[in-house]
Amino acid sequence: MGSDDHDARSVRETYETIASHFSETRAHPWPEVTEFVEAATQVDLGLDLGCGNGRHAAVLHERADQVLALDASRNLLREAREKLDPTWVRLLQGDAARLPLADDCVDLAVYVATLHHLPSRERRRESLDELARVLSPEGEALVSAWSTAHDRFDADAEAETGFDTEIDWTLPGGETVARFYHIYAPAEFEADLAASDCRVIEFEVSSGNCYARISGKSRDEAGAL
Repeated sequence: MGSDDHDARSVRETYETIASHFSETRAHPWPEVTEFVEAATQVDLGLDLGCGNGRHAAVLHERADQVLALDASRNLLREAREKLDPTWVRLLQGDAARLPLADDCVDLAVYVATLHHLPSRERRRESLDELARVLSPEGEALVSAWSTAHDRFDADAEAETGFDTEIDWTLPGGETVARFYHIYAPAEFEADLAASDCRVIEFEVSSGNCYARISGKSRDEAGAL
């Protein structure tokens, strides 16, 4: 097994450990997600990629008749199952860099606070390609990642590259569990999007996060690269 696979497994095991407490602290959707979804038209299928406890899947259902909610953590999916109605959601355990979905099947997607947990640049770019692959021709997605622009980090927000770090999660009993992050420089986030099969519609840095509204490149665009 390669080191990257081992790191990905470690990230998954972290969230298996903290899932219950993490879910307790994540009751409300991000306003950026709500705004993105509210601006969309009604669609057939939504995707919450890195769904956690399902709080954004519920928002997606306001515009998507059916929602796929995917996460690497089985325990987080268990938390989502307790909150979501199985008549409109399907929960999937899977890898964001290898989506178990057909091409062009998703009409609306959110991929927030997850990309920065993937342990290598190669996997992060693969996951962006996968998101673009599953988006329908008219489909759009909102992608976010933690940024060097956040006040927490003593970093140059104008730098071309970000950095890897670990940030502890403290459980109720006092045990700490390290969580891997890649903190993106905004320029690096834009560069990874540009190198992927995504087409950026809109980009911004807000509240210390990079956000991009994206679609998949057309087949003509992808073939011309």
